[in-house]
Amino acid sequence: MNQKSGQHDTEDKKAQNRRLSVIDEPARAQSSRDRETGEPTLLRVGDLAQETGKTVRAIHLYEEMGLLRPRSRSKGRYRLFGPDAVIRTRWISKLQELGMSLSDIRAVIQEWENLSAPGAMIRMREVYRKQLADTRSQLERLRVLERELASSLAYLESCDACEPDRLITECQQCALHDDDIEPPDLVAGLSAHVSPCPGAERE
Repeated sequence: MNQKSGQHDTEDKKAQNRRLSVIDEPARAQSSRDRETGEPTLLRVGDLAQETGKTVRAIHLYEEMGLLRPRSRSKGRYRLFGPDAVIRTRWISKLQELGMSLSDIRAVIQEWENLSAPGAMIRMREVYRKQLADTRSQLERLRVLERELASSLAYLESCDACEPDRLITECQQCALHDDDIEPPDLVAGLSAHVSPCPGAERE
């Protein structure tokens, strides 16, 4: 009984392997053809969007603006993009993160395509040098804001000892803080324009 059961299990596994081989054959054949021809795998719009984390609508917009160009079309007239489109799309994303608009990026591409190789490289250095300066300036502003937020939180921690029935109008003359310590701007701005008569109708 056990021998027959074992034979059946072996036959079932062989049949399953044959079925899997048939299913996997097209994918292996396609991969083999790619290796033999050396042709890069082309991507449809949806594949390119998924690969780069963009939406299909964004890919279409990039194409309309001349930022991307399909390499060819399929038999069903679908646009097909090469691997270079993935690199270009990620490059566009990085420039957008730096604050450049799509129109700015299009202008850079047009200049790049219309200049000689040395001229194009000089122009790109100018663009990147400006973006680096802007990025450093933004980082400095963020560091200032970071210090302001930290000092504001430290200042507000003492407010935990405030009596619950104290009026908001008393914050400007709060005795919980030292007289020689000025409230940070993020705190002072909140209480600077409080009405002296809470609940009064606005004029």
